[in-house]
Order: sequence, then structure tokens, then C-alpha cells
Amino acid sequence: MAQRGRFITFEGGEGAGKSTQLRLLKTRLSEAGRDVRVTREPGGSPGAEDIRKLLVEGEPERWTALAETLLFLAARADHVARIIEPALAVGAWVLCDRFADSTVVYQGAGRGLGIERVRALQQQIGVLSPDLTFILDIDPRDGLMRTDKRGAAENRFEKFDAGFHGRLRDSFLQIAREEPDRCIVVDAARSEEVVASDIWSQLKARLA
Repeated sequence: MAQRGRFITFEGGEGAGKSTQLRLLKTRLSEAGRDVRVTREPGGSPGAEDIRKLLVEGEPERWTALAETLLFLAARADHVARIIEPALAVGAWVLCDRFADSTVVYQGAGRGLGIERVRALQQQIGVLSPDLTFILDIDPRDGLMRTDKRGAAENRFEKFDAGFHGRLRDSFLQIAREEPDRCIVVDAARSEEVVASDIWSQLKARLA
């Protein structure tokens, strides 16, 4: 029986560089001989990708906070069952761009549904805990400047006001304080090369 793989998530506000760092880490792990699978939330499985379109397109107030949360949870249930768990079972390392922490932060704190309420809802579908979570931290103003350089907003969450994005940052850092054994805060304001080197060093120290 194959040894169970590792599940590593990347979290942070808009423009923090999660996708870039995930890609760079995949390259290094692959070069080290690991079987690496890359996925994302919302999305990852065909059904979850269909739900993603409902969540990221349109105006900020398209959904109520509760309806939005339930859509995220439906997507995650399918994603975990069809993609993440099967990959871990055969020994692959799964790198995921956002996971359950983002739902707690975006819908619980950002949208105002309440962190504990979101956590209670997540318990209803079961919570897969990552082996390691990198929280890429950046001033929301700087992160949004990065997204502005891409042109039109890529998702509706980028369109929320400054207060929303400030709550996101505070909540991600609070999760890191609550779960220091799982979460590593990385200063994402630095160059992508420096950030990537930091992530690689931290991963080797934690999951050697």
C-alpha cells in the first residue's frame, strides 16, 4: 500500500501571488522526485469548476453570504471526493490554491456570515485538514495594485471595498496564530524568487 501523500494549501488575499508560488513549488517537488498534483478552489473537479463560474463571475452582491458559502461547500465536497482524496491515497503530494481557510475568511469574516457559523457548516461535510498551509501575507492595497495591473478584475471578490480586504488579512493572520503547527505566514511583498526560496526552506523544515 502506498504511503499517504501530503496535502499543502496556499492561502492569502487577492494579489498575494499564491498561484505563482504554487507553480514554483510544484517544479521543485517534481525535480525532487515527488508525484505532484496541482488543484484549486473553488474548482478542481469538473462539477466544482461549474460551480466556480457561479461564484467568481458577476457583481459582488450576486449572492447572499449564506448562499455563497453553501456553493463553496458543495464544490469542496465534490473536489475532495473526486480529486484530492484519491491523489493522497496513492501517495501524491497535492498542492491546492485556496481551501477551507479561504471560506472561513472570505465568507465568515469578509462577508459577515460569522467565522464560527462557517466552521460549523464546514463540519457538516467533513473537514480535510492540510498537512501544511502557507499564508501569503501582503498589504491589501499592494495586492490589489497587483491585480489592477492584470486589467479587468478576474473575479468578483476583487471588486469588494477596502474594508472587506482588510478583514481578510486580519482573519488569515488570526488563523495562523491559532494553528501555528499547520500555518506558516510568508511575507509576500518580497520578490517571487525570495518568497519561493523561503517557502522551500520552510517546507523542508516542516515536512522533511
